Amino acid sequence: MVVQNSACLLASMLLLFLLPVAQCGVTYDRKAIIINGQRRILISGSIHYPRSTPEMWEGLIQKAKDAHLDVIQTYVFWNGHEPSPGTYDFEGRYDLVKFIKTVQNLGLYVHLRIGPYVCAEWNFGGFPVWLKYVPGISFRTDNEPFKMAMQGFTQKIVQMLKSESLFASQGGPIILSQIENEYGPVSRASGPPGRSYLNWAAEMAVGLETGVPWVMCKEDDAPDPVINTCNGFYCDTFTPNMPYKPIMWTEAWSGWFTEFGSPIHHRPVEDLAFAVARFIQKGGSFINYYMYHGGTNFGRTAGGPFITTSYDYDAPIDEYGICIVQLFCHQMAGLIREPKYGHLKELHRAIKLCEQALVSADPTVTSLGSLQQAHVFSSQTGGCAAFLANYNPDSFARVMFNNVHYNIPPWSISILPDCSNVVFNTAKVGVQTSQMQMYPANTQSLMWERYDEVVASLEDNSLITTTGLLEQINVTRDTSDYLWYISSVDVSPAEGFLHGGQLPVLTVQSAGHALHIFLNGQLSGSAYGSREDRRIKFSGNVNIRAGTNKIAILSVAVGLPNAGVHYEFWSTGVLGPVVLHGLDEGSRDLTWQKWSYQVGLKGEAMNLNSLEGASSVEWMQGSLAVQDQQPLTWYRAYFDAPDGNDPLALDMGSMGKGQVWINGQSIGRYWTAYAPNGDCNSCSYIGTYRSPKCQSNCGQPTQRWYHVPRSWLQPTRNLLVIFEEVGGDATKISMMKRSVSSVCADVSEWHPTIKNWDIESDGQPEEYHKPKVHLRCAPGQSISAIKFASYGTPLGTCGNFQQGACHSPNSYTILEKNCIGQERCAVVISTTNFGGDPCPNVMKRVAVEAICSSAAQPIS
Repeated sequence: MVVQNSACLLASMLLLFLLPVAQCGVTYDRKAIIINGQRRILISGSIHYPRSTPEMWEGLIQKAKDAHLDVIQTYVFWNGHEPSPGTYDFEGRYDLVKFIKTVQNLGLYVHLRIGPYVCAEWNFGGFPVWLKYVPGISFRTDNEPFKMAMQGFTQKIVQMLKSESLFASQGGPIILSQIENEYGPVSRASGPPGRSYLNWAAEMAVGLETGVPWVMCKEDDAPDPVINTCNGFYCDTFTPNMPYKPIMWTEAWSGWFTEFGSPIHHRPVEDLAFAVARFIQKGGSFINYYMYHGGTNFGRTAGGPFITTSYDYDAPIDEYGICIVQLFCHQMAGLIREPKYGHLKELHRAIKLCEQALVSADPTVTSLGSLQQAHVFSSQTGGCAAFLANYNPDSFARVMFNNVHYNIPPWSISILPDCSNVVFNTAKVGVQTSQMQMYPANTQSLMWERYDEVVASLEDNSLITTTGLLEQINVTRDTSDYLWYISSVDVSPAEGFLHGGQLPVLTVQSAGHALHIFLNGQLSGSAYGSREDRRIKFSGNVNIRAGTNKIAILSVAVGLPNAGVHYEFWSTGVLGPVVLHGLDEGSRDLTWQKWSYQVGLKGEAMNLNSLEGASSVEWMQGSLAVQDQQPLTWYRAYFDAPDGNDPLALDMGSMGKGQVWINGQSIGRYWTAYAPNGDCNSCSYIGTYRSPKCQSNCGQPTQRWYHVPRSWLQPTRNLLVIFEEVGGDATKISMMKRSVSSVCADVSEWHPTIKNWDIESDGQPEEYHKPKVHLRCAPGQSISAIKFASYGTPLGTCGNFQQGACHSPNSYTILEKNCIGQERCAVVISTTNFGGDPCPNVMKRVAVEAICSSAAQPIS
């Protein structure tokens, strides 16, 4: 498994007098991945290239490197690269080679998850929809048509990357590849054909001779030499299926995805750090954060269904990412999520200090109490590293280790790189917390124009007329979210409801995601599904008249399924029954009468979202354009790019549901779907985490702001096009900037202060100095006010600090003196600096919240 090449040969010559044998390439043993003959503890982060823009890539990867990551992990998205059979796209956001070379240029490795099934909350799990129409195909099983297509795409990717010398065996950055993805549950459901397919996939991948190891995640039966790996919130109990394989965690979930109509999920960094440290102390040697930057589901790439356009994932780098001006990418603070980014950065530094001991031997495990343990690693050269764990979720633990007492917070691990000094504790967050804010971009008022979809003329453009109801994806082939089902119903003038009776009720059963019912061109009502209940039912009174009544049902997809067993056979759309109740005859079943179908919208056919198509029709101008909030309405406006480099977003909170484009580029789907009122007020890092544990946005729209990449804008006259399904107030749409509004720090006076292990001017590591409060605003901002400051025993968290029983009256004065007007500041925590001890013999902290301002002041 060790591959030699010219680059490695040169390295061997250089190391000739340092090592008896210089092994090159990438291989593994039970302890770790081995790169160029050295075992490595590898820390990785998922950044998916299509979920950001090429202009963002360098800044994102540099920020990952700054946080001591070694590897960038990404899926390869088949449906993005091969939208139709044999037609490939490797441009723009899908320029895979450019992305990998950007990682290489910044000195990091790549873990390439080819799949080609990816899940990833991505439309159709990454499979192109055309694949389901290959004759005789059955997905992800021992099926020749599927295996032929899968092998063809995998070979295409591998050969393309080989031709660019991007595998580590060629001197490139790709050190690991993945075939298939989370196949375990599918394998168990598929039986022997699933096992045969699994063996075939492994043999096929290894046969491509990339010279680097292959992995299969969540696959206990991964055949040799493929490494099986773990995905989850915790993986400390995971063991490989063979004793000579390393313990790898390919998805350490940094948060959770978001669904329209649900709260937003958050994972406390204290628990995430605890999970990672616990995995390392059990012998783990590869950790990948899923996600490190989640990004945005541009276009119609979100799957699910019902996955939001935002794929933020509560990741260390937030959705809006980093970098506008490439030259200064590495200097920009960017929209990092603090304290998650900074606390994990310190964790990674502490782990790296232990690396030689970690890869040299198995740990010696000693009990320090009923729920406390010490894991001690000793290297052959005499190095020693220890992890002291307190699994008690209720209380601190005072333990004795090497004849020294250590205090360990609940549900936390302390790391001692020398088996003596604590340099990091997973529960003690010493970095600042940043509060982000949206504020107006101060652009000109948008002058809207309108174009209406005409429902009355739908049958004139119908492509298909047949008896009965057709499944939606079989008709649209996913070229559009929208499919019209069009029919009619004849009503006698003698019907009782026409003479004072109650209006009839129309019921429509659907396997789709949303429905809009039109009768004689007028919207009669809508219905929506959810991820939990994908079958929806519309039931409502309809204003039917005597004679022929046209019924038009707009079935709307909100992303295709991305997970499940043989989900390629799942259905969507109006499958019936469709029944009209309350007639003199009783109920009339319309399911098996003649229906006509139109794929997509008239505006889509005319490309109204494009720069060229938007000029092909007459738009209604002036106040009438936005006076009525009509369904099925196209809006357009032109705007100039906002000044500055702050990330941008559209505030779509006044609209209903639809899609939005800028200069022909699709921002994605928007939907002002409200999360239910629930528990969004409590969140503790202590105890086992699950996605509902820490939530926000209860009773609020799941997603209000939609990321607008600055690289999509030109200086003037940018075209904004919106298609609104149900009606909304376009006058309230606005462009917003996103920036840091305030920063907080909460630091104990006894904090170990190894912060960043920087070397001070006196040449000593920072751990020898007093603890400090560090505050830093974003570039271009400065600290304009101290909103809260307390040296003593303050209460609360960032955004709602309160004074405790002990408080120094000098707190505000000291912080204001040192920080006002500065982009960053550092204040030493000591009784001398704060003018005396407000409560002797009490462990004290400094909590501070500072307001960050620039030329444009954030709104509250």
